Amino acid sequence: MMMTEMTETPTGPKKIHSQSDLFFSLLADCLNHNTFVKLVLGKYHGSEPGLERVFVRRLTLREGECLSFLYRYQTKDITKNLPMAAGIATIRDLFATAFNNLHLQTVSEDIQLSLNKKGKCNLQRGKAAGRSVSPQEHDREKERFLDLAKPFLKELGVTNGQHQLIPSMSRKWKQINKFIEVLDHAIVAAKLKEKERLRVVDFGSGKGYLTFAMEEYLRAGLGLSPKVTGVELREDLVALCSKAAQRLKLDGLSFTQGDIRSFPPESIDIMIALHACDMATDYAIHLGIRSGAGIIMCAPCCHKQIRPQMQSPELLRPMLKHGIHMGQEAEMVTDSLRALLLEASGYETRIFEFVSLEHTSKNKMILGVKGGDLSKQAELLAQIREIKEFYSIREHCLESLLLADGLGQGG
Repeated sequence: MMMTEMTETPTGPKKIHSQSDLFFSLLADCLNHNTFVKLVLGKYHGSEPGLERVFVRRLTLREGECLSFLYRYQTKDITKNLPMAAGIATIRDLFATAFNNLHLQTVSEDIQLSLNKKGKCNLQRGKAAGRSVSPQEHDREKERFLDLAKPFLKELGVTNGQHQLIPSMSRKWKQINKFIEVLDHAIVAAKLKEKERLRVVDFGSGKGYLTFAMEEYLRAGLGLSPKVTGVELREDLVALCSKAAQRLKLDGLSFTQGDIRSFPPESIDIMIALHACDMATDYAIHLGIRSGAGIIMCAPCCHKQIRPQMQSPELLRPMLKHGIHMGQEAEMVTDSLRALLLEASGYETRIFEFVSLEHTSKNKMILGVKGGDLSKQAELLAQIREIKEFYSIREHCLESLLLADGLGQGG
């Protein structure tokens, strides 16, 4: 039940002196007690063309807690992140000058502050209708770097016209958010937030879900001016993504037909290859190293080159006589050599579990961040030789590519 806020005094009920002040007191309280869900500013009456509403959510970034403002226009969205105090002050100012309605959602309440035609404020409060959000669930939601209101998600069919997640896309939505989380941490480690213009290439961009997400986060989330290119072999997908980028007026996002081996060498800050089968992963890593990429991110699959070469050591033959175990061993050896070669090339490297891609059950990610210790190069190359000798491996594609560039010879 909705009701106007009243307070009891010795002489009877009395309206709060300022409904507006009470609203902002409740806003500050729910932010302090971590029960804030979101806030929507509606009934816009300002002079800015096309602006409809503003959505405010809480966000936890490396720099600390902030309020993220999504300005919803008829044809675009603009995101601005502000420190908590500045964010609350901005909400006050927007209500005073441009919006007649504030709708605050907390874990347990819906609170609305509205301004009528006579300029009188009315505050209404009621229990949250049909919303069950535990503080733990809300904490997880705060960690998202993107939200469902982003226009590209509707354009690509992740959300519907009401910006609600389409059930069949829930796994893709999880993958997008996890990918941006990993990317954000890598950007901090590579100190790329200090670089305003970033060159990003996504090989095997497919339908563009992660490519669009990268552009959105780098531009709207971090305030950078990225140039993001999706490279894809299938012409129909290139055309599909290019048209979507044009409709959304994303000038910093483009798509081109091609693959890793045909892509011209150029300076790249972030190199992504999440659909790289077998040796395509080696060529992708090699391109990233040659291009001086600060971040190299690959999801390998189909480890075909190493397996036929591997000779099981006598001790391991009882285990590796099973085909499935031999395949897992070949995968582990292949990717371990890739990680060691990245480290020998000056990258801090991690291999970890990621959300599997839609066309493969593989869920491994190789992440290299430039800035590793090159003084250990000789030791790392010796470890690579020992592993190859142990398994009787004659050739590893990435090693051959790097040796041709002079790896280990001061090149």
